[in-house]
Amino acid sequence: MLDKLDQEFAFGREALDVRAYRQELLSSNIANADTPGYKARDVDFSSALAGALKKTGAAPGTAASTGTLQMAQPVSVSTSAGLAVTSQGHMAGASKLTASGGSTDDYGKLAYRIPSQPSLDGNTVDMDSERVQFADNALHFEAGMTVISSQIKGMLSAITSN
Repeated sequence: MLDKLDQEFAFGREALDVRAYRQELLSSNIANADTPGYKARDVDFSSALAGALKKTGAAPGTAASTGTLQMAQPVSVSTSAGLAVTSQGHMAGASKLTASGGSTDDYGKLAYRIPSQPSLDGNTVDMDSERVQFADNALHFEAGMTVISSQIKGMLSAITSN
């Protein structure tokens, strides 16, 4: 059950993770706008998200073998921890939740921005461009949060309805 819920939110979770990482990079660029020799860095969102969502070890005939964008692997259940049965109604068994989604290393493929106007001190940060990118990324992050919130509200509504 938990793996199905995790799978439902995997895309949104990974998209928000990449957006948050990109926001950190853009903030760093803005903070170092006056640092001589600083090179503005960024990630390509679409390729970073695709890298974060790639699935390893996909079986033939699945989306991974057909070349389509993969969802992150859901939380997997392995048999490495015992569950205490304290009542007759409890289920016996051994399970452990192990996070197995995309690694944050997947969206660490940084690229240096090509400056539109070179600076004498070697700094490649263009404040106008950085502010636009920062606002755009923040807007997309907020939109992603809205989508995930509506998914959660829909599930809660389905669970609590009689």
